[in-house]
Amino acid sequence: MERTMVAALALALLAGVPAWAAPVNINDASAEEIAEALRGVGIKRAQQVVDFREKHGRFRSVEQLREVKGFGGKTFELNRHDIRLHD
Repeated sequence: MERTMVAALALALLAGVPAWAAPVNINDASAEEIAEALRGVGIKRAQQVVDFREKHGRFRSVEQLREVKGFGGKTFELNRHDIRLHD
Protein backbone atom coordinates (compact mmCIF):
# COMPACT_ATOMS: atom_id res chain seq x y z
CA MET A 1 0.00 0.00 0.00
CA GLU A 2 2.76 2.44 0.99
CA ARG A 3 4.71 1.62 -2.18
CA THR A 4 1.66 2.36 -4.29
CA MET A 5 1.20 5.76 -2.65
CA VAL A 6 4.87 6.63 -3.09
CA ALA A 7 4.75 5.57 -6.74
CA ALA A 8 1.60 7.65 -7.36
CA LEU A 9 3.17 10.70 -5.72
CA ALA A 10 6.37 10.30 -7.74
CA LEU A 11 4.42 9.95 -10.97
CA ALA A 12 2.35 13.05 -10.20
CA LEU A 13 5.46 15.08 -9.42
CA LEU A 14 7.18 13.94 -12.59
CA ALA A 15 4.10 14.84 -14.62
CA GLY A 16 4.03 18.34 -13.13
CA VAL A 17 0.61 17.78 -11.61
CA PRO A 18 -0.08 18.68 -8.00
CA ALA A 19 -0.58 15.43 -6.11
CA TRP A 20 -3.32 16.79 -3.87
CA ALA A 21 -4.70 19.94 -5.42
CA ALA A 22 -7.11 21.81 -3.21
CA PRO A 23 -10.54 22.74 -4.52
CA VAL A 24 -10.66 26.18 -6.13
CA ASN A 25 -13.37 28.82 -5.86
CA ILE A 26 -13.79 29.97 -9.46
CA ASN A 27 -15.75 33.04 -8.35
CA ASP A 28 -12.84 34.47 -6.33
CA ALA A 29 -9.63 32.80 -7.52
CA SER A 30 -7.00 34.49 -9.65
CA ALA A 31 -5.93 32.98 -12.96
CA GLU A 32 -2.77 31.71 -11.29
CA GLU A 33 -4.75 29.96 -8.54
CA ILE A 34 -7.10 28.37 -11.08
CA ALA A 35 -4.21 27.15 -13.25
CA GLU A 36 -2.46 25.67 -10.23
CA ALA A 37 -5.54 23.89 -8.88
CA LEU A 38 -7.14 22.43 -12.01
CA ARG A 39 -5.64 19.63 -14.08
CA GLY A 40 -5.14 20.35 -17.76
CA VAL A 41 -5.74 24.09 -17.27
CA GLY A 42 -2.85 26.40 -18.01
CA ILE A 43 -2.57 30.09 -17.31
CA LYS A 44 -4.14 31.09 -20.65
CA ARG A 45 -7.26 28.98 -20.08
CA ALA A 46 -7.44 30.10 -16.45
CA GLN A 47 -7.32 33.74 -17.59
CA GLN A 48 -10.25 32.99 -19.91
CA VAL A 49 -12.20 31.80 -16.84
CA VAL A 50 -11.41 35.06 -15.02
CA ASP A 51 -12.28 37.16 -18.11
CA PHE A 52 -15.59 35.31 -18.50
CA ARG A 53 -16.38 35.94 -14.83
CA GLU A 54 -15.57 39.65 -15.16
CA LYS A 55 -17.74 39.99 -18.28
CA HIS A 56 -20.74 37.89 -17.18
CA GLY A 57 -20.61 38.11 -13.38
CA ARG A 58 -20.11 35.37 -10.84
CA PHE A 59 -20.69 31.80 -11.91
CA ARG A 60 -24.15 30.65 -10.80
CA SER A 61 -23.42 26.94 -11.27
CA VAL A 62 -20.34 24.80 -11.69
CA GLU A 63 -21.69 23.65 -15.07
CA GLN A 64 -21.65 27.26 -16.32
CA LEU A 65 -17.86 26.93 -16.52
CA ARG A 66 -18.42 24.89 -19.69
CA GLU A 67 -19.47 28.14 -21.40
CA VAL A 68 -15.86 29.35 -21.21
CA LYS A 69 -14.29 28.87 -24.63
CA GLY A 70 -11.96 25.88 -24.57
CA PHE A 71 -13.20 24.52 -21.26
CA GLY A 72 -14.75 21.43 -22.78
CA GLY A 73 -16.36 18.34 -21.40
CA LYS A 74 -13.15 16.38 -20.80
CA THR A 75 -11.47 19.18 -18.83
CA PHE A 76 -14.68 19.88 -16.93
CA GLU A 77 -15.20 16.23 -15.96
CA LEU A 78 -11.56 15.84 -14.95
CA ASN A 79 -11.92 18.75 -12.50
CA ARG A 80 -15.60 18.71 -11.53
CA HIS A 81 -14.94 17.73 -7.90
CA ASP A 82 -12.30 20.45 -7.41
CA ILE A 83 -14.45 23.36 -8.63
CA ARG A 84 -16.28 25.48 -6.05
CA LEU A 85 -18.51 28.55 -6.29
CA HIS A 86 -17.84 29.70 -2.74
CA ASP A 87 -15.62 28.73 0.19
